Amino acid sequence: MTTLMETEDEVMLRDAARGFVAESAPVAKLRENRKAGRAFDPGLWREMAQMGWSGVLVPEVCGGAEMGHRAACILAEEMGRTLAASPFLSTAVVAASTLRAVATDRAGTALGQIAAGDVIYALALDEGRKYAPESTAMQAERAGNGFRLTGVKPLVADGSAADRVLVLARTAGAPGDAVGLTLFDIDAARAGLTRDRLDTIDSRDHARLIFDAVEATGDDVLGEVDNGLAVLRAGVQAGQAAMAAELLGVAGGAYGMTVGYLKERRQFDRTIGSFQALQHRAAHLWAEIEVTASAIANAGRVLDKTPQDAQLAVSLAKARAAQTVDLAVREGVQMHGGIGMTDDYDIGFYMKRARVGAEWLGDYGYHAALVAAARGF
Repeated sequence: MTTLMETEDEVMLRDAARGFVAESAPVAKLRENRKAGRAFDPGLWREMAQMGWSGVLVPEVCGGAEMGHRAACILAEEMGRTLAASPFLSTAVVAASTLRAVATDRAGTALGQIAAGDVIYALALDEGRKYAPESTAMQAERAGNGFRLTGVKPLVADGSAADRVLVLARTAGAPGDAVGLTLFDIDAARAGLTRDRLDTIDSRDHARLIFDAVEATGDDVLGEVDNGLAVLRAGVQAGQAAMAAELLGVAGGAYGMTVGYLKERRQFDRTIGSFQALQHRAAHLWAEIEVTASAIANAGRVLDKTPQDAQLAVSLAKARAAQTVDLAVREGVQMHGGIGMTDDYDIGFYMKRARVGAEWLGDYGYHAALVAAARGF
């Protein structure tokens, strides 16, 4: 479809991003980070900020590049291709999009800090095993002119490195109610907030955040009290689209690695890539990746042009990405054989990244249900 062909600017951005991550953040860097006991390299994040990546969704008036959601998806995809780890999704995508929706002076200042690479944000949302913001039970009780936040967010992406946390808490109603939820922008060093770093299979920064009567002022509220999901919608949809793009990159990286292995591995005096059965499986995977790439390109462009109508496009992209990356990493591990399950080969890291990413901000089932509902099923 010509509407989904990349523009000249998009091609240039992709080429530049691919060259940068290949040189500065290859899969070997993941091993270095693991050995150093860190989730990402702060120096790499500074370089990304200097290139304008941290400000990809920040308005120019706030010091950002304002390249748009399609550009953010391209960057996320190329980072996924080499498993490059950074706070890009949480900070440059989710937090930046959320703060743009608020449009206050304080939000503008925060956007400028994001663009400069001076602040890292985390999103403290879910409290259960699945994405379900309406199920939030964490309490934000009124205390004078402010609130006291008490509860636990068990798995927060970029939670240990974050300088600030966007946290959803209940100010009214009961778990399951979409109303009565309020979004706060909290200093991660605030008294009463404890962060326990978690050792997750995808080797990224996740933490368990415990709020013990953490004080929040009225200025810490983003949007309206009891209507936090409305202001969070822009950030969540942007994050879902970018996460889908990252998963597409993971799928593409796994595919390229697997095809390369098929061309090298020999059995019965032939490369295993010459076996027709494996060729068919590789061709099927390639076709799935191409279709998913179109869905993700469409999601980014809808977010840029008509964000109020983006949920169907975003959910379709996230559902397809979760399904495609699952196929890519399973085929990759199987075609590598038993060694594919060991850390001696990089393909296993792709599977681990895919498993966690597919769950973040809604898994396949969650988004497939939204697509089905939007189409009248």
